[in-house]
Amino acid sequence: MMKNLSQWRSFSTFLNKTDLKNPIETPIRSNRITNPILLPHRTMPPAKGQDSDFINVAHSHLIRSEWDKLNKISSGLSPFRIKHILLKAHKDYVISLEFFNWVELKNSKLNTLDVISILLHILTKNRKFKSAESIMRRTIEMGYLGMCESSLRVFDALFKTHAHMKKFRNASDCFNWMKEYGFYPTVESCNAYLSALCSLGRSDIFLSFYREMRRCRISPNVYTVNMVTGAYCKADRLDLGVELFKDMEGMGLAPSVVSYNTLINGCCGTGLWSSAVKLKSAMEKDGVRPNDATYNTLMYALCKEAKMHEANKLLSEMRSTDVAPTTVTYNTLINGYSEAGNSEMGMRLFEEMSVAGVDADILTYNAVILGLCKQGKTKKAAYMVKELDRKKLVPNSSTFAALISHYRAMCEKQS
Repeated sequence: MMKNLSQWRSFSTFLNKTDLKNPIETPIRSNRITNPILLPHRTMPPAKGQDSDFINVAHSHLIRSEWDKLNKISSGLSPFRIKHILLKAHKDYVISLEFFNWVELKNSKLNTLDVISILLHILTKNRKFKSAESIMRRTIEMGYLGMCESSLRVFDALFKTHAHMKKFRNASDCFNWMKEYGFYPTVESCNAYLSALCSLGRSDIFLSFYREMRRCRISPNVYTVNMVTGAYCKADRLDLGVELFKDMEGMGLAPSVVSYNTLINGCCGTGLWSSAVKLKSAMEKDGVRPNDATYNTLMYALCKEAKMHEANKLLSEMRSTDVAPTTVTYNTLINGYSEAGNSEMGMRLFEEMSVAGVDADILTYNAVILGLCKQGKTKKAAYMVKELDRKKLVPNSSTFAALISHYRAMCEKQS
């Protein structure tokens, strides 16, 4: 690979002279790349005279797919003219690619590095990554494409998009391919891949890629560490999560509220609610303000332990520290009181929600109905079921399960 270093430097030099101030406009998509790749506009002189005439005529033939007419003027092609034609046609990636391939058949030497670069950016901006990857593979194998900022961004976009689309094999292949040529994706793209891997529910694969990131000296950021800490917790390796959390300072990273929340959730998941409460105190000492997720996580753990008094104290603390309770907050507490057979407190919290302007959802009603059924308050439970229709909420299996459980218990008593 080193024997082509001069060619790589040549390509880098070209791109360093490129004017990247004018991106192609791209339609907004839900899974768009957050760092769009810009179309390179080499600071070359504008087309004038015969060049301008040729480019306009060729472009006119191109957009009309008049290939026979293009064939007749193909002898007048030059890299300068080809670049201008591509720039004029950049909004239509199909035409751009067809033109590039047509030139390739006519005279492949005319598709120079800067021509290839323009086409790659056109394809990538239009999310035609398979076509871009094919051209890049061919170009690299010919020894033309080097380790420059622009080419890295194209590769990085491919890797990131494969990750967003959860094409794990393609993303893995792209990552390994980049390594083979001596450069790596950004930490943001690696985070996108890690995030996609989370959906697999395979902590081993997730953590294996993280270790590969570290071997490749891709420095993690706070978001990376938060995800990895969560993965350790899910893999029942809270100890490793704590160790990584402690190593953040050495990495030059400051724990965020999400960092603390992730570890607090890990402690709660293993029944270490007292350690979770201590973590909340530690985050406050470190100047990190707890948010609603912090309190909701702790409340859930305390409610599972039937420590309703402590859970309710957290609600009071939320109010005093101006952290607004959410629907999840109230649902957690109402469900806790219902499970504990205290429907009165559950109803009080339900009414408080309305006064505070916090919307009740189906889970809220299910928790209230459960508590009422447990205490045999059938009429109130039936009223709450009717309220669902008025609130345009659809009963689910949990709603019916609470009612069935109550009526079954009634039948058993009567028998």
